[in-house]
Amino acid sequence: MDIDSLMAKIDEYLPTDKQGLIKAAYEFAAQAHKGQVRKSGEPYLEHPLQVAMALANLHLDRDTLIAALLHDIPEDCDISLDDIEIKFGSEVAKLVDGVTKLKKLTNRSGQGWRKSRVRAENLRKMLVATVEDLRVIIIKLADRLHNMRTLGALPLSKRRAIAQETLEVYAPLAHRLGMWDVKWQLEDLGLRYLEPQQYRRISRLVAEKREQREKFIVEASQTLRQELDKAGMEAKVFGRPKHIYSIYQKLNKYAAQGKDFGDIHDLFALRVLVDSVSDCYKILGTIHNLWHPMIEEFNDFIANPKDNGYQSLHTTVLCQGTTPLEIQIRTYHMHQIAEHGVAAHWHYKGGGDIDLSFGHKIPWLRDISQLREEFDGEEFLESVKTDIFGDRVFVYTPQGDIKDLPKGATPLDFAFRIHTDLGYGCIGARVNGRLVSLNYILGNGDIVEIIAAKGRKGPSLDWLNPQLNYVKTSHARGKIRQWFNKQERGQSVDEGKELLNRELKRLGISLPSIDKLAHQFKYKHADDFFAALGRGGITLSQISLKLSLDLESPGDTIGISAPRKGSPSSVKVLGVGDLFTRLAGCCHPLPGDEIIGYITQGRGITVHRKDCPNIINEVEKERLIDVSWGDVGQVYPVTIKIDAWDRVGLVRDISAIISEEGVNITGANVNHHDNNVTSLYFALEIKSATHLNKVVSRIYSLWNVINVVREGGSDAK
Repeated sequence: MDIDSLMAKIDEYLPTDKQGLIKAAYEFAAQAHKGQVRKSGEPYLEHPLQVAMALANLHLDRDTLIAALLHDIPEDCDISLDDIEIKFGSEVAKLVDGVTKLKKLTNRSGQGWRKSRVRAENLRKMLVATVEDLRVIIIKLADRLHNMRTLGALPLSKRRAIAQETLEVYAPLAHRLGMWDVKWQLEDLGLRYLEPQQYRRISRLVAEKREQREKFIVEASQTLRQELDKAGMEAKVFGRPKHIYSIYQKLNKYAAQGKDFGDIHDLFALRVLVDSVSDCYKILGTIHNLWHPMIEEFNDFIANPKDNGYQSLHTTVLCQGTTPLEIQIRTYHMHQIAEHGVAAHWHYKGGGDIDLSFGHKIPWLRDISQLREEFDGEEFLESVKTDIFGDRVFVYTPQGDIKDLPKGATPLDFAFRIHTDLGYGCIGARVNGRLVSLNYILGNGDIVEIIAAKGRKGPSLDWLNPQLNYVKTSHARGKIRQWFNKQERGQSVDEGKELLNRELKRLGISLPSIDKLAHQFKYKHADDFFAALGRGGITLSQISLKLSLDLESPGDTIGISAPRKGSPSSVKVLGVGDLFTRLAGCCHPLPGDEIIGYITQGRGITVHRKDCPNIINEVEKERLIDVSWGDVGQVYPVTIKIDAWDRVGLVRDISAIISEEGVNITGANVNHHDNNVTSLYFALEIKSATHLNKVVSRIYSLWNVINVVREGGSDAK
């Protein structure tokens, strides 16, 4: 592909005065990517060109097209965003920056133990970017689409990982944004690389009976057109084939029912496009007069649009006897929205300011913002996959408003979706006029009425029992937990105070300020800290570790120094034991380390490791004396520093490993950093260097540990 093809497409809708900067962006990208080649062997410039062309097909605005041409430059070409902003403006620079950040996260998503955490953070960043400016994610979807088309150039393991991510994140995201044309391509390509045998099998099955099905669609189309001509109605009627991935899903569903490919009758459907909404309903009546409708398969998404803006009439009729035929009826404008979703909002319309707040007007994107506040990490990922990206059911309020919920949702989920207070006060529900239990599974088309208590009423603890299936959505579960947390707060604060006072007495510690301890646990106020302690969010063992700080450990924290064992009598000086020696605090030597003595003034001999910087840089070499380890029958103090990605239970897991190795913890300290990395310092009593290495190796095996260092020495691994 070349720039002329792109400019020809752009010329179809953008005025000439807006095209010059796009051509300049292409020339800038061509110079930046000069000499670069993709894994597929084609010039790298082909990729941004294809991404821009995909967006031009959607009639996207000028800044979006420029950002598409430049989106790989900051990372791959050592050109700063400032340079891009100077040449193409702040709007383009923001879009490029947004796409670049998403790419960096995606590239990091395969790094061992960090994979699940980064995948969750990747999704979070994408959704946040989507809310703030939809064009960022539209560019990213176009970028992923072209990468999927050239995925065959990558190794098998990478192909599978990228295909899996595409099916789990990108295709559902395109679906929720209403971008049907992008969605089905991503799904088919994802299946092609994740399940190549299934993909080829379905392609072959579809091809074998294509002629028979196409004949059926042609005959049905002709019959409908003739009927519309008789009624004097103008409409465009055409067949709509099912894509490979949807057939794959249907085959899996049919297989569970003991059916096979030959039982699938709706591989093709009809679509009817008209000029006005009133024509949609007139044509619906004509179709139902012509063929017998299957009433349970009718949906009016014109009167009740989906939350991604989709509108259409869906009906299924029995054509040519008993063959089901699905027909969709919509206006031309509705068709544009259905194919391109939110991207249609950005279509260039000849002027006017771009509404950057458009993402905040989409209900499920507003839900994303709420989920972002309520959940962290992988819990956020699972919540989004269930509540936002999962299979949906569409139900109605008694007033006829449509609400979409994840498949498996209950009346309680529906109640909390309407309003939190309605969920709290829910005592019963009617579905289609019939009383049902609160764990009833809602189906498509159900009309749901919630029966609420007249006075104030709270939820039941049973609602949180996963065995009883009262709630499906993370949103409802979170609101129920919030209620109990709020109700129990006063009691939890009192219990927390009592627990802390008891622990302080046990440790023999008095604290001048509780606020400082609360801040270490990331609570702004002492009562928040007490409440968390009272309800079990913080354990006494965590507090003990925090308070049992060796004052020699770095960091501005609260703590006390812990006692150490007496001087190591197992050290021999010139082969003689029982001399006054002490272990150096700078390098903490252990049995098994090569050691040397340093003659101090009035304090006997200090034993150092030979690689201790203080010994290496010692000027008075005459003070050094040979020492050796004698019988090892006691423990020695040593401090280790552990850098790890912060998570719930981190201190507990590390402490458990240390305890299992028979090591006593005499002090601990935890420092939190802004980048979500935590540094933990443990003062231990170790028998030997070999013993320490075993402890360190086991700590290293924890999935989120970054590094373990023996204080006063090098990497302890």
